[in-house]
Amino acid sequence: MYLVARQGALERFKAHRRVPRAELDRHFSHSDRDLTVLVPSYAEEPEVVRATLWSAALQEYPSMRVMLLLDDPPYPTDPAVAERLDRSRRLAEEIETALEEPRFRADSALRDFESKYADRGWVEAPAVHTLAELYRWSAGWLRQRAEDEPIVDHVDVFFTEQVLGGLADDLELTASALDAAVLERSAPTAERMGELHRRLVWIFTASLGTFERKLYSSVSHEANKAMNLNAYLGLMGGHYRPEETPDGTILRPVDEPGPGDLCVPDADYVLTLDADSLLLREYCLRLVYLLEQPEHERVAVVQTPYSSFRGASTRIERLAGATTDLQHLLHQGMTKHNATFWVGANAVIRKAALADIVETETVGGFTVRRYVQDRTVIEDTESSIDLGSHGWTLVNYPERLSYSATPPDFGSLIVQRRRWANGGLLIMPKLWRQVRDRRRSGQHMGLLELALRVNYMASIAWASFGLVFLLAYPYDGRLLSPVVVLAALPYFIAMASDLRYCGYKRLDVLRIYGFNLILLPVNLAGVLKSIEQAITNRKIPFARTPKVRNRTAAPALYVLAPYLIIAFSLFTLWRDATAGNWGNALFAAFNAVLAIWITVAYIGIGTSMVDLFGGVLRWLFIAREPKQAPVAEAEASDDSLDWRAVLYHGRADEVVHRTSDLRIAPLAPAVSGAKS
Repeated sequence: MYLVARQGALERFKAHRRVPRAELDRHFSHSDRDLTVLVPSYAEEPEVVRATLWSAALQEYPSMRVMLLLDDPPYPTDPAVAERLDRSRRLAEEIETALEEPRFRADSALRDFESKYADRGWVEAPAVHTLAELYRWSAGWLRQRAEDEPIVDHVDVFFTEQVLGGLADDLELTASALDAAVLERSAPTAERMGELHRRLVWIFTASLGTFERKLYSSVSHEANKAMNLNAYLGLMGGHYRPEETPDGTILRPVDEPGPGDLCVPDADYVLTLDADSLLLREYCLRLVYLLEQPEHERVAVVQTPYSSFRGASTRIERLAGATTDLQHLLHQGMTKHNATFWVGANAVIRKAALADIVETETVGGFTVRRYVQDRTVIEDTESSIDLGSHGWTLVNYPERLSYSATPPDFGSLIVQRRRWANGGLLIMPKLWRQVRDRRRSGQHMGLLELALRVNYMASIAWASFGLVFLLAYPYDGRLLSPVVVLAALPYFIAMASDLRYCGYKRLDVLRIYGFNLILLPVNLAGVLKSIEQAITNRKIPFARTPKVRNRTAAPALYVLAPYLIIAFSLFTLWRDATAGNWGNALFAAFNAVLAIWITVAYIGIGTSMVDLFGGVLRWLFIAREPKQAPVAEAEASDDSLDWRAVLYHGRADEVVHRTSDLRIAPLAPAVSGAKS
């Protein structure tokens, strides 16, 4: 499957032709399709989220709204957490304020140009020179922002050089082209000049806001990214009046909004963007342009599977980045065979497609809409199957236009990979139903599409159990034929070549093998969690990958596991060497050497000891829960009876007496921004 997907990617790269920039500008000059960018965030560093919001706000798109979906507890008691949340709440307003000057200049220049040349087919040299100066000033403004940015790590370098600096380079190049036209006593047409003016307006015009679902008791508070997205998606296109109740603030739908009401605009397209991802400047233009072509009218999701940031400071982050960049290639090949899966870090989604797969239920008297399923922790994969069952397709755009952080340490890597391994088996029945439904409708699923989909969802399960068998079974030369070893060579040779193509070393293929070896217990834990959920029908809690600058401690079990693998491999080497079983002895020696290499160089002996010691302490320590005073029964007196709760709930036995930490949510922090 690796070789099949790789071949498909090479064919797509060869056939790909970039749409010229002028054609994009012409198309969107006559387009009125709105785009809403949703950035779900939970307990993340404001500096990380800020860069993501900037990369979205500077997208060259005509009508765009950027919403930060804060999922933090709204009333933290820890001063440090409260200060972090307050900084996150201010991000949208700060970015809009920073964009005011370039937006004003671009708007004014466009109005002046249209007042002079609206009815002309040609322009004069001073108009061209004025536009060139405006482009040059805009590039200088971006470069000044880049110089003012604090540089802490390689992600900050990428943000300043590729997001801010890359856009500045494009604007300076356009300014030079306009100057060259003036020197040649020539000029673009008035129509093209108008498009170039509008481009600057698009860059510096974006509506930003913040939404906090946990301020409202009428929306779902389930702790996962899918329901954070669903909470806002379910409100889009409506007007709501906040109403205080004994259970908190609820949102009442209204037909005509009044002062203080919450208005959530609808959109034709939704861009979901992880809080640690960055977009390059033409991401929205090129992906939406593809969706608006007639041949792609049934495409629900278009994305560029994210790439890793270069220049990581830790070995484990660079190695995790290498596997991420390989996945970018493989996903391109999966599109070749119509086997694309939604990768949740970033994607442009057609809102009409989400309306096809929505599931609605009533919880506590309030309507809850699930566009993105949260039954598993890999919500994007399950939604891909749901969209396919309704006749929609998905596409990977064959360029690198999005980048996302990879785990910088072993602890955060465990959280990510355990989540990736959990859920694929649970979705398999949906795939088989889709195969049967397509067969009944006369649209048979191709063999390669089916094989790629099954491999994507279930390969972690069978590869993990297969590796356990290879490590543990005492086979000899009768089972381990040289042909078996040679059969794997094309896979490793192709992977080494792809690593070199992505900017890594060919030798990294051995590091990746050892990397997967020590991650075996993590993958097995994710697979077993899927089996547990299938048996018990209980959801597995969603574990977000930490997006912070500090190191995440690894659970003691997963720190100890690599040492157990090393010890067992060394024992197998000694046992088979003593028995003269040299084939298995060599395999055990190979595993032992690579596992030792990865453990020492990528996890670290000292770090392992710290995490093991911390894990033992956490296991021994039992937190004493504070004693709670018994709840006094409500007396039939006007002083103790909560009349609001009685009138709201209707029955005395359902009255919920207010505690000191129950607060009515104010509207202002929930949806903020100049145009909210």
